[in-house]
Amino acid sequence: MKQYLELEKFVLEHGTQKGDRTGTGTISTFGYQMRFDLAKGFPILTTKRVAFRLVVSELLWFLHGDTNIRYLLQHNNNIWNEWAFERYVKSEAYKGPDMTDFGLRAEKDAAFREVYKQEMEAFKQAILTDEAFAATYGELGNIYGKQWREWKTSSGETIDQLKEVIEAIKKTPDSRRLIVSAWNPEDVPTMALPPCHTMFQFYVADGKLSCQLYQRSADIFLGVPFNIASYALLTHLIARETGLEVGEFIHTMGDAHLYNNHIEQVKEQLSREPKALPTLRLAEEPASIFDFEVADISLEGYEPHPAIKAPISV
Repeated sequence: MKQYLELEKFVLEHGTQKGDRTGTGTISTFGYQMRFDLAKGFPILTTKRVAFRLVVSELLWFLHGDTNIRYLLQHNNNIWNEWAFERYVKSEAYKGPDMTDFGLRAEKDAAFREVYKQEMEAFKQAILTDEAFAATYGELGNIYGKQWREWKTSSGETIDQLKEVIEAIKKTPDSRRLIVSAWNPEDVPTMALPPCHTMFQFYVADGKLSCQLYQRSADIFLGVPFNIASYALLTHLIARETGLEVGEFIHTMGDAHLYNNHIEQVKEQLSREPKALPTLRLAEEPASIFDFEVADISLEGYEPHPAIKAPISV
């Protein structure tokens, strides 16, 4: 995964200091591309552990067209909690302690961190045990899964972009329209987080399926490792569904940034030597990618360096 380490080095050396929506601040560059040959191993970081189970459950959540964090919590996946929690604490239903700017406050104030943990835990338990509460406060708006599987048209109909692109790969593999978009301008204002990975395109050549992702906003230290693994996995799944081998995953980024509170973690990661890439294993059944469960997907030979913790900016 030297491509990823080169990205970190490039931004550290050539990036520009910029403010951002979260108030944390970033070192940023605009326009960067990485290429991964999927036949040479599964592209997941080895210079720190990436929680592959979380990558799998999130991608399956997208494939199901789900937009509620309940499924994720049922699979012990907490990566979308903050955005749902933020919506809840800003609602009239929330009666607990003041959670204004909870992300930055939790990072700086130990006493507040304890309060935040208690409130978040109560929120998670309510999502898991109370269907009505989950239906209201576990929803994130029409984010990725909804746009991939049930894009609303002006006539009130819906488009299953993912199923349509799979059929197009089978029937017209030379098409230049093998595209799925998550960026729906009409829905952006009501999303908990507008799509960072906004669209992806497939390309078939020599019996191999390649995928290019355009990502408008790329959190290099926390988000990008998940994005690489997720879209590499998606490419493998759709190649299997369409009877093709895997080609390349190409990752194109708009605003690629390192948060200012991740710099020491980045330097620690850059000091580590990469290890051999693992191999992806997919169960022989089910036949359709839409029926996969978390247990059907695994990595063989993944022996990375330890995880490196860093705060998330919401």
